[in-house]
Amino acid sequence: MQMNYCVIGTNDMDAATRFYDRLFDRSGMNRVSPSERMTYWLGEGSAFAAAIPFDKQPATNGNGTMVGFSVGSPEEVERLYTLAIALGGTCAGEPKLRGPRFSAYVRDLDSNKLCLSD
Repeated sequence: MQMNYCVIGTNDMDAATRFYDRLFDRSGMNRVSPSERMTYWLGEGSAFAAAIPFDKQPATNGNGTMVGFSVGSPEEVERLYTLAIALGGTCAGEPKLRGPRFSAYVRDLDSNKLCLSD
């Protein structure tokens, strides 16, 4: 079994699109916007999406929910962490070695937690 996509909620699609467009700029993830309430970034074998909730209730971040991205190197972890903070994200764990992986944790503009690892 392989996970094929992840969707996070947003209350501001324009802001989320700007944030993830910049974050995914050199990742090979390409943006597709099939509707006003959902934007996808498609990569090889996976997809990530930001969506305005279908039930029209405010989007909230899940307590304990996290989306992980394997970005290839400690240098790329550092670069993307710095970029996410510059784009308005917040630190949820500075870049460092954690067990066998070099990783960092950030929250996006809607407080969704992301892990960036080598």
